[in-house]
Amino acid sequence: MRISRGRRTCVVVAAVAGLVVGSPAVAVADDGGFTIKDPRITESSGLAASRAHPGVYWTHNDQDGPYVYAVDSTSGETVARITMKGVGKPRDMEAISVGPDGDVYVGDIGDNLGGSWDHVWIYRFPEPKELKDQTVRTTQYDVKYADGARNAEALMVHPKTGRVYIGSKEEDGAGLYEGPEKLTTGRTNVFRKVHDIPWVTDGAFSPDGKRLVLRSYLSAQSYRWPEMGEGEALGIGYRGQSESVTFTPDGRTMLFGAEGEQSEVYALKVEGDADAPSGGASEGSASESPSGEPPRAEDTGLSGKGVLVLGLAGVAVLAWVRFRRKR
Repeated sequence: MRISRGRRTCVVVAAVAGLVVGSPAVAVADDGGFTIKDPRITESSGLAASRAHPGVYWTHNDQDGPYVYAVDSTSGETVARITMKGVGKPRDMEAISVGPDGDVYVGDIGDNLGGSWDHVWIYRFPEPKELKDQTVRTTQYDVKYADGARNAEALMVHPKTGRVYIGSKEEDGAGLYEGPEKLTTGRTNVFRKVHDIPWVTDGAFSPDGKRLVLRSYLSAQSYRWPEMGEGEALGIGYRGQSESVTFTPDGRTMLFGAEGEQSEVYALKVEGDADAPSGGASEGSASESPSGEPPRAEDTGLSGKGVLVLGLAGVAVLAWVRFRRKR
């Protein structure tokens, strides 16, 4: 996502909140995290674990062309750049996911003009057997929403059913949209709203398909799937312009990424089994308390003043969003 002047204001306000949320008491354990070192990747807007190549993660920029990058999490170096052949010019690629069939799905679903595109696209190609710079034949699907155009940045493929879901990004009325059982070419694929959700910048299913994690700039929530009841807050905090989340293939760790040059991918260990990520990280992260109650300010390192600053920052972010919508 390219940042306008107004959005820079939003990021600055969020950074103020980050001074509180990013304090040592709520730091995320960084074992398993890495830095994306490729200077070409400045707007990493999606993240997905490879099924074919252990330790490799797929990512992409918003608008640099039909390119997807394979990054080695051990070194942070790019080991392949894939050029998608057979698609139009991408407008705003915002998300990526790998399906149970081993195909990579890329969501060209961003719409910073407030839902003005009459359709968006999903691109799909098989994971290459060999990691090297190459061009791959790609299938392009036309997508519309049953209740009208909208901005979206989250695309998730269920790891068992292969069904595709999109999370929209609106201050009011954001939703989780379910695609048809199978995507098809030659006609428009209609996505229908199945759940109300907070506005999100990305999402990911756990490898067993029993959890859905949704994230925004300031927080992340874990939901039981398919019930989608009350979400469980994860102790990720503010981590820059946060645009991506994925699970490691074993489901034991969640990885959270952000835009920017030399951007960091942070690791958050899953407490217990993959079915119940609770946001637990070592070094005293801010997950829920043992009793299941939300953590108190003193447990998270937030003083009364810190909570006030965070609250004011949240109000400022919402005010900015409303201002942008009225323009």
